[in-house]
Amino acid sequence: MSAASSSSDNENLRSMLNKLANKVSTETITLSVHDVIIKGNSKTKDTVIEAIIGDDFRNATSFQEIYHAAAVAKSKLVKLGIFDEVNLTLDAGPTELPRTANVVVEVVEAENIVSGQFGCFTRPGARSWSLEGGLKLKNLFGYADIWDGSLSYNWDMTTQVSAGVALPRIKRWVTPLFARASLLSQDWQNFSSYKEQALGLGFGLLSTKNHELMYNLTWRTLTDPSQMSGASVRKQLGHNLLSSLKYTFKVDKRDSPLRPTQGYAFSFSTVLAGLNPDDRSARFVRQELDLRYALPLGYSRGSLNLGISAGLIFPWGKGFLDRPSSVPDRFFMGGNSSPVCSLAGPNSLFGFKSRGLGPTEPRRQTRNQSDTDSSASSERDALGGDLAVSAFADLSFDLPFKVLNENGIHGHVFAATGNLAKLTENEWRNFSAKGFMESFRSTVGCGIILPTKLFRVEVNYCHIVRQFEHDHGKTGVQFSFSSPL
Repeated sequence: MSAASSSSDNENLRSMLNKLANKVSTETITLSVHDVIIKGNSKTKDTVIEAIIGDDFRNATSFQEIYHAAAVAKSKLVKLGIFDEVNLTLDAGPTELPRTANVVVEVVEAENIVSGQFGCFTRPGARSWSLEGGLKLKNLFGYADIWDGSLSYNWDMTTQVSAGVALPRIKRWVTPLFARASLLSQDWQNFSSYKEQALGLGFGLLSTKNHELMYNLTWRTLTDPSQMSGASVRKQLGHNLLSSLKYTFKVDKRDSPLRPTQGYAFSFSTVLAGLNPDDRSARFVRQELDLRYALPLGYSRGSLNLGISAGLIFPWGKGFLDRPSSVPDRFFMGGNSSPVCSLAGPNSLFGFKSRGLGPTEPRRQTRNQSDTDSSASSERDALGGDLAVSAFADLSFDLPFKVLNENGIHGHVFAATGNLAKLTENEWRNFSAKGFMESFRSTVGCGIILPTKLFRVEVNYCHIVRQFEHDHGKTGVQFSFSSPL
């Protein structure tokens, strides 16, 4: 074959491809899916793959719709985490059925079904560290099942052991299913004079893109080894069964959860606790609302992030107006987590220690302590609040150094405010909107943000603008580790 002939064939092929591309972009090509053919899955059940991607192709009536459905289907299969490679191609359907196509799904299953991680994480600003480890088994029984176990131990005497299983949508199941068992031990003696141990089971009843419904059953024990807790904490020591449903509606249209520069996010959650017949169990309704908005400024990748969070908890049942709310389930504010990337309720306020603001009461003073430590009477228990409101404004921008910008490191200035109030035990009679607004704590500051794939690290200088007598806030440099989850 001569060079001229070869060149002519290439030109003809290029011309045909151009015509096909123009037709696809300008005309709707009628086409439907006849069959989905699955290849390469020696362990994963065909029914699993069919259930996950079947709906994507069922209603497609054109080449363009099939092409879009293939992209969505591939994304779903990759997110399962059990395949090393996923490819989707179109093939001609049966000759007796014109304008039909077969979708060929080729997968390469992961050879190693076991994965694990272990690490030691330090938080210099909080002078704490933690050991965290996890083990995960993927596709153990061929249903895209994910079995995992994790262990976490913090320097502040918080320990958590958990194990769970997650299953995707299979056969006639409407949504993915998951279950989790956990054992949690937390030491709040430095803040609220009690230790908490909780043995729990959680079941996912509904899980879609925007909606989630969970049921939790937890056996919880509160103890006071120091015997110094105040009256409010002492009333709630002992065992308690918590049976609850939690519904969450979430929409996140931001361009990035770690550095949002445009878009908005919204989260609304409700917890209904006390579903078991024992009226001695914790019975309450907890409501949370989060709003976030990111506004691009048009220069230096600058953006203004605004946010507000609010929460309300109140008991229900016989004599609910006189009953106190459950102390561990109340809202507490403080710590070093950033409110920008997460939708975690009104719990963060830079510059204040964990449980560092809000209603408090004096701890009980023993005879030995009164003889040896005159300052013990000034220690107080943080009680948390039944009503919580927080808000922030965060202005982020690129720094004038190319090497920093290439690695995503940027600066920000921020202002934040928040407050807690007690409403139960008839305290709502003494509540006033004016007094609540006048007692807001506030802080301002600036810092440098180092984003990673999983979380963002912040080095901030925080200046406390307003705090009150029993608050624990401090002006100075703080380190923050925040996750978008």
